[in-house]
Amino acid sequence: MEHFDVAIVGLGVLGSGAAYYAARKGVKVIAFEQFELGHVRGASHDTSRIVRTSNFTPEYVKLAKSAYKDWAELEGVTGQKLLTITGGVVFFPQEKRYMELASGFTKSLDVNGVPYELLDSKEVKNRWSQFDIPENVSTVYTADTGIAHASRTVSTLQSLARAHGAILKEQTRVDSVTPKPSGGVVIKTSAGQFEAAKAILATDAWINHLLGPLGMHIPISVMQEQVTYFKPADPTAFEPDRFPVWIWNGDKCFYGFPCYGEPTIKAARDTANNFMTPEQRTFVHSSQLLEELSSFMENLVPDKDRQSLRTVTCQYSITPDRQFVITPLEKYPDIIVGLGAAHAFKFAPAFGRVLAELAVDGKTDEDISKFGFPKPETANSKL
Repeated sequence: MEHFDVAIVGLGVLGSGAAYYAARKGVKVIAFEQFELGHVRGASHDTSRIVRTSNFTPEYVKLAKSAYKDWAELEGVTGQKLLTITGGVVFFPQEKRYMELASGFTKSLDVNGVPYELLDSKEVKNRWSQFDIPENVSTVYTADTGIAHASRTVSTLQSLARAHGAILKEQTRVDSVTPKPSGGVVIKTSAGQFEAAKAILATDAWINHLLGPLGMHIPISVMQEQVTYFKPADPTAFEPDRFPVWIWNGDKCFYGFPCYGEPTIKAARDTANNFMTPEQRTFVHSSQLLEELSSFMENLVPDKDRQSLRTVTCQYSITPDRQFVITPLEKYPDIIVGLGAAHAFKFAPAFGRVLAELAVDGKTDEDISKFGFPKPETANSKL
Protein backbone atom coordinates (compact mmCIF):
# COMPACT_ATOMS: atom_id res chain seq x y z
CA MET A 1 0.00 0.00 0.00
CA GLU A 2 1.23 3.47 -0.88
CA HIS A 3 1.61 5.72 2.17
CA PHE A 4 0.41 9.33 2.43
CA ASP A 5 0.67 11.96 5.12
CA VAL A 6 -2.98 13.03 4.80
CA ALA A 7 -5.95 11.26 3.21
CA ILE A 8 -9.20 13.14 2.67
CA VAL A 9 -12.57 11.52 2.10
CA GLY A 10 -15.10 13.70 0.29
CA LEU A 11 -14.33 16.45 -2.22
CA GLY A 12 -17.10 18.94 -1.72
CA VAL A 13 -15.98 22.43 -0.80
CA LEU A 14 -14.73 21.46 2.67
CA GLY A 15 -12.74 18.41 1.58
CA SER A 16 -11.38 20.29 -1.43
CA GLY A 17 -10.28 23.11 0.85
CA ALA A 18 -8.60 20.66 3.19
CA ALA A 19 -6.80 19.04 0.24
CA TYR A 20 -5.45 22.38 -0.95
CA TYR A 21 -4.30 23.67 2.42
CA ALA A 22 -2.72 20.35 3.40
CA ALA A 23 -0.89 20.04 0.07
CA ARG A 24 0.27 23.64 0.34
CA LYS A 25 2.08 22.67 3.53
CA GLY A 26 4.25 20.33 1.45
CA VAL A 27 2.94 17.00 2.72
CA LYS A 28 1.84 14.04 0.62
CA VAL A 29 -1.94 14.23 0.12
CA ILE A 30 -4.50 11.91 -1.43
CA ALA A 31 -8.24 12.64 -1.58
CA PHE A 32 -11.20 10.51 -2.60
CA GLU A 33 -14.60 11.38 -4.07
CA GLN A 34 -17.17 8.64 -4.54
CA PHE A 35 -18.83 10.48 -7.46
CA GLU A 36 -17.44 12.65 -10.23
CA LEU A 37 -15.83 15.95 -9.25
CA GLY A 38 -18.40 18.75 -9.26
CA HIS A 39 -21.35 16.38 -8.88
CA VAL A 40 -24.85 17.50 -7.83
CA ARG A 41 -25.54 14.85 -5.18
CA GLY A 42 -24.30 16.83 -2.19
CA ALA A 43 -24.30 20.45 -1.06
CA SER A 44 -21.47 22.21 -2.93
CA HIS A 45 -22.81 22.58 -6.47
CA ASP A 46 -24.75 25.32 -8.33
CA THR A 47 -23.62 28.91 -8.72
CA SER A 48 -24.04 30.91 -5.53
CA ARG A 49 -23.89 30.87 -1.73
CA ILE A 50 -24.31 33.67 0.77
CA VAL A 51 -21.17 34.91 2.50
CA ARG A 52 -21.47 37.01 5.64
CA THR A 53 -19.85 37.63 8.97
CA SER A 54 -23.24 38.18 10.63
CA ASN A 55 -24.37 35.26 12.78
CA PHE A 56 -26.18 34.48 16.01
CA THR A 57 -23.08 32.87 17.56
CA PRO A 58 -19.88 34.84 18.27
CA GLU A 59 -17.63 31.88 17.44
CA TYR A 60 -19.08 31.71 13.92
CA VAL A 61 -18.64 35.44 13.43
CA LYS A 62 -15.01 35.14 14.46
CA LEU A 63 -14.40 32.23 12.08
CA ALA A 64 -16.18 34.09 9.27
CA LYS A 65 -13.85 37.06 9.73
CA SER A 66 -10.91 34.69 9.28
CA ALA A 67 -12.61 33.17 6.24
CA TYR A 68 -12.88 36.57 4.56
CA LYS A 69 -9.09 36.87 4.78
CA ASP A 70 -8.75 33.40 3.27
CA TRP A 71 -11.20 34.27 0.49
CA ALA A 72 -9.13 37.37 -0.33
CA GLU A 73 -5.94 35.30 -0.38
CA LEU A 74 -7.52 32.76 -2.73
CA GLU A 75 -8.56 35.52 -5.09
CA GLY A 76 -5.05 36.96 -4.96
CA VAL A 77 -3.39 33.61 -5.66
CA THR A 78 -5.67 32.69 -8.56
CA GLY A 79 -6.64 36.04 -10.03
CA GLN A 80 -10.24 34.82 -9.95
CA LYS A 81 -13.19 36.72 -8.51
CA LEU A 82 -14.82 34.36 -6.03
CA LEU A 83 -16.79 36.86 -3.93
CA THR A 84 -19.20 39.61 -4.94
CA ILE A 85 -20.02 41.95 -2.05
CA THR A 86 -23.58 43.25 -2.21
CA GLY A 87 -24.46 44.14 1.37
CA GLY A 88 -27.08 42.13 3.17
CA VAL A 89 -30.23 42.54 5.26
CA VAL A 90 -31.64 40.22 7.90
CA PHE A 91 -35.31 40.76 8.74
CA PHE A 92 -36.83 40.10 12.18
CA PRO A 93 -40.57 40.44 12.91
CA GLN A 94 -41.13 42.64 15.97
CA GLU A 95 -42.51 39.95 18.23
CA LYS A 96 -40.84 39.10 21.52
CA ARG A 97 -39.27 35.82 20.46
CA TYR A 98 -37.88 37.28 17.24
CA MET A 99 -36.67 40.46 18.88
CA GLU A 100 -34.77 38.33 21.39
CA LEU A 101 -33.17 36.60 18.40
CA ALA A 102 -32.34 39.99 16.89
CA SER A 103 -30.76 41.13 20.14
CA GLY A 104 -28.55 38.05 20.26
CA PHE A 105 -27.71 38.54 16.61
CA THR A 106 -26.44 42.10 17.06
CA LYS A 107 -24.68 41.22 20.32
CA SER A 108 -22.70 38.58 18.44
CA LEU A 109 -21.62 41.25 15.96
CA ASP A 110 -20.75 43.71 18.74
CA VAL A 111 -18.50 41.16 20.46
CA ASN A 112 -16.52 40.76 17.24
CA GLY A 113 -16.46 44.40 16.22
CA VAL A 114 -18.48 43.87 13.03
CA PRO A 115 -20.21 47.11 11.95
CA TYR A 116 -23.93 47.02 11.17
CA GLU A 117 -26.96 49.27 10.87
CA LEU A 118 -30.41 48.88 12.38
CA LEU A 119 -33.13 49.91 9.93
CA ASP A 120 -36.88 50.29 10.26
CA SER A 121 -39.26 49.40 7.44
CA LYS A 122 -39.31 52.95 6.08
CA GLU A 123 -35.52 53.07 5.81
CA VAL A 124 -35.50 49.69 4.06
CA LYS A 125 -38.05 50.89 1.50
CA ASN A 126 -36.11 54.11 0.93
CA ARG A 127 -32.94 52.17 0.12
CA TRP A 128 -34.50 49.23 -1.72
CA SER A 129 -37.95 49.93 -3.07
CA GLN A 130 -38.12 46.34 -4.35
CA PHE A 131 -39.00 45.21 -0.81
CA ASP A 132 -42.42 45.58 0.76
CA ILE A 133 -41.56 45.28 4.45
CA PRO A 134 -44.32 45.43 7.08
CA GLU A 135 -43.97 48.14 9.72
CA ASN A 136 -43.52 45.57 12.48
CA VAL A 137 -40.19 44.31 11.08
CA SER A 138 -36.70 45.26 12.26
CA THR A 139 -33.74 44.93 9.92
CA VAL A 140 -30.02 44.43 10.49
CA TYR A 141 -27.84 45.56 7.57
CA THR A 142 -24.21 44.47 7.16
CA ALA A 143 -22.18 45.95 4.33
CA ASP A 144 -19.74 43.01 4.06
CA THR A 145 -22.40 40.44 3.10
CA GLY A 146 -22.32 39.06 -0.43
CA ILE A 147 -22.14 36.05 -2.71
CA ALA A 148 -19.57 33.30 -3.24
CA HIS A 149 -19.41 31.57 -6.60
CA ALA A 150 -20.02 28.00 -5.43
CA SER A 151 -18.93 25.69 -8.24
CA ARG A 152 -16.04 27.97 -9.19
CA THR A 153 -14.78 27.92 -5.61
CA VAL A 154 -14.83 24.12 -5.46
CA SER A 155 -13.03 23.68 -8.78
CA THR A 156 -10.50 26.37 -7.85
CA LEU A 157 -9.63 24.62 -4.58
CA GLN A 158 -9.27 21.31 -6.41
CA SER A 159 -7.01 22.85 -9.06
CA LEU A 160 -4.85 24.46 -6.39
CA ALA A 161 -4.62 21.17 -4.50
CA ARG A 162 -3.41 19.38 -7.61
CA ALA A 163 -0.97 22.19 -8.39
CA HIS A 164 0.60 21.57 -4.98
CA GLY A 165 0.93 17.84 -5.61
CA ALA A 166 -2.28 16.39 -4.14
CA ILE A 167 -3.73 13.31 -5.83
CA LEU A 168 -7.51 13.63 -6.28
CA LYS A 169 -9.28 10.39 -7.13
CA GLU A 170 -12.87 10.77 -8.32
CA GLN A 171 -15.35 7.92 -8.80
CA THR A 172 -13.58 6.20 -5.90
CA ARG A 173 -15.79 5.00 -3.06
CA VAL A 174 -14.25 4.74 0.42
CA ASP A 175 -15.62 1.70 2.24
CA SER A 176 -13.76 2.02 5.53
CA VAL A 177 -11.15 4.02 7.39
CA THR A 178 -9.51 1.79 9.97
CA PRO A 179 -7.06 3.00 12.64
CA LYS A 180 -3.81 1.04 12.89
CA PRO A 181 -2.57 0.01 16.36
CA SER A 182 0.80 1.55 15.54
CA GLY A 183 -0.75 4.83 14.42
CA GLY A 184 -2.20 6.10 11.16
CA VAL A 185 -5.05 4.57 9.20
CA VAL A 186 -5.82 2.16 6.40
CA ILE A 187 -8.32 3.40 3.82
CA LYS A 188 -10.16 0.69 1.92
CA THR A 189 -11.59 1.98 -1.36
CA SER A 190 -13.14 0.69 -4.56
CA ALA A 191 -9.71 1.27 -6.16
CA GLY A 192 -7.64 -0.55 -3.54
CA GLN A 193 -6.16 0.16 -0.14
CA PHE A 194 -4.06 3.13 1.00
CA GLU A 195 -2.25 4.12 4.17
CA ALA A 196 -2.09 7.58 5.71
CA ALA A 197 -0.80 9.14 8.90
CA LYS A 198 -4.01 11.18 9.22
CA ALA A 199 -7.46 10.99 7.64
CA ILE A 200 -9.96 13.83 7.24
CA LEU A 201 -13.60 12.79 6.83
CA ALA A 202 -15.56 15.48 4.98
CA THR A 203 -18.36 13.22 3.80
CA ASP A 204 -21.40 15.22 4.96
CA ALA A 205 -24.57 13.06 4.75
CA TRP A 206 -22.46 9.91 4.43
CA ILE A 207 -20.41 10.55 7.61
CA ASN A 208 -21.99 7.79 9.70
CA HIS A 209 -21.22 5.18 7.02
CA LEU A 210 -17.58 5.53 8.07
CA LEU A 211 -18.08 6.30 11.76
CA GLY A 212 -20.45 3.38 12.40
CA PRO A 213 -17.80 0.65 12.12
CA LEU A 214 -15.72 2.64 14.63
CA GLY A 215 -18.58 2.55 17.12
CA MET A 216 -19.37 6.24 16.70
CA HIS A 217 -22.36 8.18 15.42
CA ILE A 218 -23.19 11.84 14.78
CA PRO A 219 -26.90 12.66 15.07
CA ILE A 220 -27.74 14.29 11.73
CA SER A 221 -30.98 14.94 9.90
CA VAL A 222 -30.66 14.69 6.13
CA MET A 223 -33.13 16.45 3.87
CA GLN A 224 -33.52 17.45 0.26
CA GLU A 225 -33.71 21.22 -0.07
CA GLN A 226 -34.44 23.35 -3.12
CA VAL A 227 -33.77 26.81 -4.50
CA THR A 228 -35.73 28.55 -7.23
CA TYR A 229 -34.56 31.03 -9.87
CA PHE A 230 -37.12 33.71 -10.78
CA LYS A 231 -37.04 36.08 -13.75
CA PRO A 232 -38.06 39.56 -12.58
CA ALA A 233 -40.07 41.86 -14.81
CA ASP A 234 -37.13 44.29 -14.63
CA PRO A 235 -33.85 42.44 -13.94
CA THR A 236 -31.89 45.69 -13.85
CA ALA A 237 -33.63 46.57 -10.57
CA PHE A 238 -32.06 43.51 -9.00
CA GLU A 239 -28.44 43.94 -10.04
CA PRO A 240 -25.95 43.39 -7.18
CA ASP A 241 -25.32 47.12 -6.79
CA ARG A 242 -29.05 47.81 -6.48
CA PHE A 243 -30.40 44.92 -4.41
CA PRO A 244 -28.88 43.09 -1.40
CA VAL A 245 -28.67 39.52 -0.24
CA TRP A 246 -31.54 39.03 2.22
CA ILE A 247 -32.63 36.65 4.99
CA TRP A 248 -36.05 36.47 6.65
CA ASN A 249 -36.00 35.10 10.21
CA GLY A 250 -39.60 34.29 11.08
CA ASP A 251 -41.46 31.10 11.88
CA LYS A 252 -39.94 29.88 8.65
CA CYS A 253 -36.61 31.12 7.37
CA PHE A 254 -36.28 32.29 3.76
CA TYR A 255 -33.34 33.84 1.93
CA GLY A 256 -32.53 35.29 -1.46
CA PHE A 257 -30.00 36.84 -3.83
CA PRO A 258 -29.80 39.64 -6.38
CA CYS A 259 -29.10 38.83 -10.01
CA TYR A 260 -25.82 36.96 -10.27
CA GLY A 261 -24.42 35.92 -13.62
CA GLU A 262 -27.84 35.87 -15.26
CA PRO A 263 -31.04 38.01 -15.22
CA THR A 264 -32.66 35.99 -12.43
CA ILE A 265 -33.03 36.27 -8.67
CA LYS A 266 -32.61 33.19 -6.52
CA ALA A 267 -34.63 32.43 -3.38
CA ALA A 268 -35.36 29.50 -1.09
CA ARG A 269 -36.74 28.40 2.23
CA ASP A 270 -34.09 27.20 4.66
CA THR A 271 -34.57 23.78 6.31
CA ALA A 272 -37.88 22.80 4.73
CA ASN A 273 -37.69 19.44 6.53
CA ASN A 274 -38.07 17.32 3.41
CA PHE A 275 -36.36 14.40 5.16
CA MET A 276 -34.71 11.56 3.28
CA THR A 277 -31.41 9.71 3.03
CA PRO A 278 -28.90 10.19 0.21
CA GLU A 279 -30.09 6.88 -1.23
CA GLN A 280 -33.73 8.05 -1.14
CA ARG A 281 -33.19 11.40 -2.83
CA THR A 282 -35.49 11.92 -5.77
CA PHE A 283 -33.86 15.09 -7.20
CA VAL A 284 -37.44 16.11 -8.03
CA HIS A 285 -38.41 19.39 -6.42
CA SER A 286 -41.51 19.78 -4.27
CA SER A 287 -44.30 21.72 -5.97
CA GLN A 288 -45.74 22.49 -2.52
CA LEU A 289 -42.49 24.12 -1.38
CA LEU A 290 -42.29 26.06 -4.64
CA GLU A 291 -45.82 27.36 -4.14
CA GLU A 292 -45.00 28.33 -0.55
CA LEU A 293 -41.87 30.19 -1.69
CA SER A 294 -43.66 31.94 -4.54
CA SER A 295 -46.39 33.12 -2.18
CA PHE A 296 -43.84 34.43 0.29
CA MET A 297 -41.97 36.26 -2.47
CA GLU A 298 -45.19 37.91 -3.67
CA ASN A 299 -45.46 39.57 -0.27
CA LEU A 300 -41.80 40.38 0.47
CA VAL A 301 -40.64 41.32 -3.05
CA PRO A 302 -43.83 41.99 -5.03
CA ASP A 303 -43.52 41.71 -8.81
CA LYS A 304 -46.69 40.70 -10.66
CA ASP A 305 -44.85 39.77 -13.85
CA ARG A 306 -42.14 37.68 -12.19
CA GLN A 307 -41.72 34.16 -13.60
CA SER A 308 -40.41 30.99 -11.99
CA LEU A 309 -37.75 29.60 -14.35
CA ARG A 310 -36.11 26.60 -12.62
CA THR A 311 -35.79 24.88 -9.28
CA VAL A 312 -32.61 23.10 -8.22
CA THR A 313 -32.32 20.58 -5.38
CA CYS A 314 -29.47 20.08 -2.93
CA GLN A 315 -28.84 18.10 0.22
CA TYR A 316 -28.74 19.37 3.80
CA SER A 317 -27.14 17.43 6.66
CA ILE A 318 -28.21 19.10 9.89
CA THR A 319 -26.61 18.47 13.27
CA PRO A 320 -28.36 19.47 16.53
CA ASP A 321 -28.40 23.28 16.70
CA ARG A 322 -26.61 23.24 13.33
CA GLN A 323 -23.32 22.92 15.16
CA PHE A 324 -20.16 22.46 13.12
CA VAL A 325 -18.06 19.40 13.80
CA ILE A 326 -14.34 20.15 13.45
CA THR A 327 -12.49 17.72 15.65
CA PRO A 328 -10.28 14.65 15.82
CA LEU A 329 -12.05 11.58 17.15
CA GLU A 330 -11.36 11.22 20.86
CA LYS A 331 -10.71 7.46 20.61
CA TYR A 332 -8.97 7.67 17.24
CA PRO A 333 -7.10 11.00 17.05
CA ASP A 334 -5.63 10.21 13.62
CA ILE A 335 -9.13 10.60 12.17
CA ILE A 336 -10.48 14.15 11.92
CA VAL A 337 -14.12 14.97 11.15
CA GLY A 338 -15.28 18.06 9.29
CA LEU A 339 -19.06 18.51 9.09
CA GLY A 340 -20.58 21.83 8.04
CA ALA A 341 -24.23 21.37 9.13
CA ALA A 342 -25.57 22.99 5.93
CA HIS A 343 -24.19 26.47 6.57
CA ALA A 344 -20.45 26.09 6.03
CA PHE A 345 -19.86 27.40 2.51
CA LYS A 346 -19.30 30.97 3.70
CA PHE A 347 -16.53 29.63 5.95
CA ALA A 348 -15.14 27.21 3.35
CA PRO A 349 -11.50 28.32 2.98
CA ALA A 350 -11.05 28.78 6.74
CA PHE A 351 -12.84 25.50 7.45
CA GLY A 352 -10.59 23.61 5.03
CA ARG A 353 -7.49 25.35 6.35
CA VAL A 354 -8.34 24.39 9.94
CA LEU A 355 -8.86 20.75 8.98
CA ALA A 356 -5.47 20.77 7.26
CA GLU A 357 -3.81 22.40 10.27
CA LEU A 358 -5.25 19.76 12.59
CA ALA A 359 -4.00 16.99 10.30
CA VAL A 360 -0.53 18.36 9.57
CA ASP A 361 0.32 20.53 12.59
CA GLY A 362 -1.86 18.84 15.20
CA LYS A 363 -3.36 22.19 16.22
CA THR A 364 -4.98 25.37 14.93
CA ASP A 365 -5.03 28.94 16.18
CA GLU A 366 -8.73 29.25 15.33
CA ASP A 367 -11.20 28.79 18.19
CA ILE A 368 -12.96 25.49 17.49
CA SER A 369 -13.70 24.67 21.12
CA LYS A 370 -17.45 24.58 20.48
CA PHE A 371 -17.19 22.36 17.41
CA GLY A 372 -16.82 18.95 19.02
CA PHE A 373 -19.29 16.09 18.72
CA PRO A 374 -22.85 17.49 19.11
CA LYS A 375 -25.35 16.28 21.64
CA PRO A 376 -28.45 14.46 20.32
CA GLU A 377 -30.90 17.34 20.71
CA THR A 378 -33.52 18.80 18.38
CA ALA A 379 -31.93 20.73 15.55
CA ASN A 380 -32.46 24.48 15.53
CA SER A 381 -33.09 25.86 12.04
CA LYS A 382 -31.87 29.38 12.79
CA LEU A 383 -28.68 30.45 11.09
